[in-house]
Amino acid sequence: MSNGGSNQPRPTRNQQREAAREKARELREAQKKRERRNKFLLVGGVTVAVVLVIGLVIGVVVQNMKPAGPGPANMASNGILLTGVDGVATPVETKSLPADADPIPTEQDDSGTVANIVVYVDYLCPFCGQFETTNGDTIRTMVEQGAATLETHPLAILTNKSAGTQYSLRAANAAACVADTSPESFFDFNALLFANQPEEGTTGLTNDEIKGFVKEAGASSVGTIESCIDSKEFYGWVNNATERALTQPVPNSDLPSIKGTPTVLVNGKQYVGSLTDPAEFQSFVLQATGEAFSESTSTPSPTPTPTPAS
Repeated sequence: MSNGGSNQPRPTRNQQREAAREKARELREAQKKRERRNKFLLVGGVTVAVVLVIGLVIGVVVQNMKPAGPGPANMASNGILLTGVDGVATPVETKSLPADADPIPTEQDDSGTVANIVVYVDYLCPFCGQFETTNGDTIRTMVEQGAATLETHPLAILTNKSAGTQYSLRAANAAACVADTSPESFFDFNALLFANQPEEGTTGLTNDEIKGFVKEAGASSVGTIESCIDSKEFYGWVNNATERALTQPVPNSDLPSIKGTPTVLVNGKQYVGSLTDPAEFQSFVLQATGEAFSESTSTPSPTPTPTPAS
């Protein structure tokens, strides 16, 4: 008579232990497989991440070390020259130079009646901002009246001082884009960058904000300039111009190189006075111009005018 239970004999203790060992072995094997799979996925994931990071770093380096292409038009001297024509500060047009070509120094007016003002600036440099705030309007008036010429050299010395955004390089590139396409707007664009100058150590202005100042300056061909800014067209040129300024003799002066910004020259003589006293700078301009006049009258020579570099 059946009681409904199994007809199979009950496993012995040895059989139970053997079955437990087999089950434990199977669990261990399964665990090892999972560990091997997870290790493979982890190593593969890390490898992919490392490759991506390396690719990103290489991409950034390649972008920022962009080979120098042709320089901007109207900056053959590495600076843009503005002179007074009929009461307007007018750019002296020059052709774009091939990549890595040596700049052509501006032929200054040595009559002694015109102040040849040359400034080397970094758009993140607070001292450059002080000089511009103090003297920008006065210099503009002098240029418009034909009493001075102004040659501005944008540099990127403080590229690493803007929380990784490379503001100095971006701003100098934008200035070159404006000089290349809309040089008549350079004076206003330059003034707007300094009027809205960010503090050193901050991220600086965004490209969109810089583009807004291009429009505000009344630039022509705004779309072309915006594309130039986005494509970093003159990054290589800016870096080369900066290196030249820091390592090579400064044209039309006795300076062996630029030591910092702003570097301000008037008829070849460096201004080292106050950056916040307009009277001191104006006095220096008159003195430097007067000395040039004395030199020109003691040794008579033809009176050249600023001419485009060819």
